[in-house]
Amino acid sequence: MDAEIITPSGEIPTTQVIPTTRVTPTTDEALAGLDALESTARARTSVGRRALTAAWPRLLALVIAVGAWQVLVWSGWKPEFLLPGPRTVGRALTDLVGDLDFWRALATTLRRALAGFGLALVIGGLLGILVSASSVLRRAIGSLITGLQTMPSIAWFPLAILLFQLTETAILFVVVLGAAPSIANGVISGVDNIPPILTKVSDVLGARGIRRYRTIIIPAALPSIIGGLKQGWAFAWRSLVAGELLVILADRPSLGARLQFAREFSDAPGLLALMIVFLVIGLFVDAAFGAVDRRVRRRHGLA
Repeated sequence: MDAEIITPSGEIPTTQVIPTTRVTPTTDEALAGLDALESTARARTSVGRRALTAAWPRLLALVIAVGAWQVLVWSGWKPEFLLPGPRTVGRALTDLVGDLDFWRALATTLRRALAGFGLALVIGGLLGILVSASSVLRRAIGSLITGLQTMPSIAWFPLAILLFQLTETAILFVVVLGAAPSIANGVISGVDNIPPILTKVSDVLGARGIRRYRTIIIPAALPSIIGGLKQGWAFAWRSLVAGELLVILADRPSLGARLQFAREFSDAPGLLALMIVFLVIGLFVDAAFGAVDRRVRRRHGLA
């Protein structure tokens, strides 16, 4: 670019040429930019492909299940009023979703589930840490925890009703007893499977007591702990549904109570619609735990 500089006397000196610097990207930089664009497009494609890959097996399984259901209805194995078809149950499910009382019952059931699972998480987590840290406690109650985990949840309800009568506490009692042993065993298994090199590193770094568990033990055992939490939720959910079938409170509608009423009034479409609701809730929770598990495993280099 040519620039003219005018002096105070008005004379125009010799034109000076000020060179401009043009930045030309190198071949490596250009290739890097193309690679970035290609990787972005590949990422978008891979996200869509992963979503399709994850969705089609579930959709296929749903189609097969509904088809088998419809074939079973057509076979005449049971009369229509006992085993309605998918279309009839679909209409009942639509009516159920439009009912305000259904949402109140759903809120009560979910509140009970979260309260029971949260309390079981605290009790089971602390119990698992204590047992994994003490050989005396492991020998004393290690097998007892497994025994409690294998007990059917319904077996606790006579004792719960005897202790707490037909109250919310009785349901909470059984939910906690159903979930806490699984969570404790998940913590114990996770701590037992930690590579010994990590415990040696914690000794070298001087991590002791609570700090050792907070910085080394718990993060390393997290994949197994997530598995224990997932199993604990399954036990808690089953215990809760069983409890709501047995402990029905007049002023607190729940999904279990509605399921029991549907059975008593021989409302087969409504009963199956409620069962589908229980199934969908279980699938959503399982998907949430699965997402957390995959993220934790990726961070630990396991996936």
